[in-house]
Amino acid sequence: MKVLRYGRLAAIIAAGTLALTACGTDNANPGAGASSPGGSGVTGMLTGVGASSQNSAMDAWKTKFSQANSGAQVQYSPDGSGSGRKALIGGAAQFAGSDAYLKDAELSESQNVCGPGGAIDVPVYISPIAIAYNLPGVTDLKLDAATTARIFRGEITSWDDPAIAALNSDANLPATKITAVHRSDNSGTTENLTDYLSQAAPDVWKDQPSGDWPSAIGGENAKGTSGVVRQVSQTEGAITYADDSAVGSLGTARIKVGDEFVSISPEAAAKAVEVSSVVDNRPANDIAIDLDRTTTESGVYPLVLVSYQIYCSSYQDQNTVDLVKAFANYVVSEQGQADAAAAAQNAPLSESLTRQAQQAIDSIKVAS
Repeated sequence: MKVLRYGRLAAIIAAGTLALTACGTDNANPGAGASSPGGSGVTGMLTGVGASSQNSAMDAWKTKFSQANSGAQVQYSPDGSGSGRKALIGGAAQFAGSDAYLKDAELSESQNVCGPGGAIDVPVYISPIAIAYNLPGVTDLKLDAATTARIFRGEITSWDDPAIAALNSDANLPATKITAVHRSDNSGTTENLTDYLSQAAPDVWKDQPSGDWPSAIGGENAKGTSGVVRQVSQTEGAITYADDSAVGSLGTARIKVGDEFVSISPEAAAKAVEVSSVVDNRPANDIAIDLDRTTTESGVYPLVLVSYQIYCSSYQDQNTVDLVKAFANYVVSEQGQADAAAAAQNAPLSESLTRQAQQAIDSIKVAS
C-alpha cells in the first residue's frame, strides 16, 4: 500500500488552479469544471442518494451551488451509505454518498450503468466519529478500544463497571444501565466503527467490519444518524456512534491512542488520514483510503470516516457530464470545503488529496 504523504493541512489549492483542462467534447462547456459554485452556467437536476453523515455539508453544497447556477439543482436523499451505493449501481441516482468505498464486487457491478470504467470513489468529507453518550454529571469520559467494544457487544452493562472506572478514576460514575444504540440500516458509519474495533481491539471484536450491525449482538437500534442521536438524547445512560457534526449536546468520549486520550476534533481526524494509505490495485482515478486504526502517533483520532461521493466514470450525455463536473469540482474546492466546514465542522481535504480528487473528477467523460 502507498502511504499518503499529505503533510500539514495547508491551504487548499487556489480556485484558479482547479479549472478543467479543455479536452474536446468532454469539456464543451468551458465553465463546467469551475472550482467555485458560480460561473459554470450548467443546467439540469443532479440526483444523489447516500450517507447521512454528509447531510449537513450537503445542505450547504446544494444551496450554494443552486444559488450560483439558477438553472441547476442538486437533490440528495440521506438514506445511508449502502442505499446510496445500491442506487448508483442500479441506475436510480447519478451519484452516491458513502462512508465506505466501493467493494470490488460493487466496482464490477457498476460497469453495467457506468460503462467499462465503472464508478470512481472521490473523497469529499473527512470527519471524526463520536462515541456519544447521555450521562448527566460526566463531562470527560475516557474509553479505550477494548472497553468500547465490550460496551457495544453488551458485555459491559452499567456505567460504574470496573473497566470504565479504571479509565476514569476522577469521574463520579453512576450505576446507571448502559443502553448501547446502533444503526438499523446499512451504514458506512457502522462499517468505520466496526473496522476500528476489529483493528484496535481484535481480541474483543471478532466480527468482520461491515455496514450491517452483527445480528448476533443485538441491542437497541435506530435508523440513520439523526435516529440514533435522537434515541440517545432521550435515554439517560445511552451511548452510540455518529458523525461528530450531528451529536448536538451529547457528551463525546476521548479515546486512547498510544499512551494518551485524544479528544475528538477535525484536526485530529485529519491527522488520521495523513498517516493512512491508499488502497492498491484499484481502477484508475479511484481514490479509496485504507485508514490506519492502530496508529500510536500523538494527536491522532483514528475513529474517523472518509466520506466519498461516488460518480460514474462516464455518463450518457454531455450536459450530465458538465453538471457532474461542475458540482464535484465545487465540492472539493477551497470554497466548497469551507462551506462544508461552516455547516458540519469537518476537516478540509489536504492539498495532495484535493489534487487527486480533482484529477479523478476531470477524468469523467461522455460514454463512447
